[in-house]
Amino acid sequence: MSAPVGVTSRIPVEHLRLDFANPRLIGHSGADSDEAIIANLYRAAELDELLQSISANGYLDIEPLVVTQEGDDFRPVVLEGNRRLAALRLLRERMLVERLATSWDLRIDVPSMTPTRRRTMDKVSVYAVENRETARPFLGFKHINGPAKWDAYAKAKFAKHWYDEERSKGVTINDIANAIGDRHDTIKRMVAAVYVLEQAERLEIFKVSDRLSRRFNFSHLYTALGRSQYMDYIGLGRKWARFEPRPDPVPLDKTDNLRSVLVWIYGSKSEDKRPVVQAQNPDIKRLGAVLVSPEARHVLSVTGSLDDAHAQTEPVDSRFTESLIRGRNALRAAVTSLRAYDGQDKSMLDIAEDAKETADTIWLRMSRKFHDAARSG
Repeated sequence: MSAPVGVTSRIPVEHLRLDFANPRLIGHSGADSDEAIIANLYRAAELDELLQSISANGYLDIEPLVVTQEGDDFRPVVLEGNRRLAALRLLRERMLVERLATSWDLRIDVPSMTPTRRRTMDKVSVYAVENRETARPFLGFKHINGPAKWDAYAKAKFAKHWYDEERSKGVTINDIANAIGDRHDTIKRMVAAVYVLEQAERLEIFKVSDRLSRRFNFSHLYTALGRSQYMDYIGLGRKWARFEPRPDPVPLDKTDNLRSVLVWIYGSKSEDKRPVVQAQNPDIKRLGAVLVSPEARHVLSVTGSLDDAHAQTEPVDSRFTESLIRGRNALRAAVTSLRAYDGQDKSMLDIAEDAKETADTIWLRMSRKFHDAARSG
């Protein structure tokens, strides 16, 4: 059942198609079936709350879904409103819920509904557009700077796809940013970072799906790529950010460095490596400082500790002072816990003896230097 272009009409829910290119699904497993789309939307887009709301109030048909006709299928594809359509289908199709439980190990508690409220889901309002291109400015504003924001990676992929299709016509990244209300150069940095990430995936040096944490903190990457240390380390050049984003920006002789940066930021399941960046602030800055120091990079590669590696970037006198204070504090903490030692473990006594000898050595050498300095002064 087609929908007339340029007007709002009401059509049956079963005549609508989910969008396999939905930006909400970026970074999740392949959307190659309706079940895959709904499973990923359920996990990523908080469908529980929407299911509860519709079951309690009925479907509130206030904002039309945005649809377009694609391919030979007579059913319109939903460009805006996939989350709502997924919730409606879960509430309407018991067999779908059962398939998700069997094939996706996804147990969805579908609330019960009164017959009156269930009838509100039979037809929904849709606004049909001629094609995806027509809908982009509206979708971009709403989900990038508007009230229903996608995550950073979905925003970036949406803008990058738009840019790829329109740049041959003279459209710039700033034109796209202006169309969706971005006034802070964010879209440009996002799209540039997507090109870097796509190059890494194409060269098979890093895959988003191989990251260790479930959440993909894309902002870590585009924030890092705005810092000179990262630009230099992966060969982008200091002026890189001033120009229009382009595919494959990293020189081939720097791709090993790119791989290292991505694994340090995101970790790797296949290599069982944890990310060293735990929080964007201050870890992206600290990792940047490590990148410019061969000694610090070596420590990071060997130990996997950003703390240890970053310590190598600090002046020796600062490192000494901090180490001395930390050691004193650790010993004081041990004193307060002495009651836990029952005198049975000789190895613990050996550790205490070693700590004493180490402290004596430090004190003796410092004392000599102090007195030598006093005499020479």
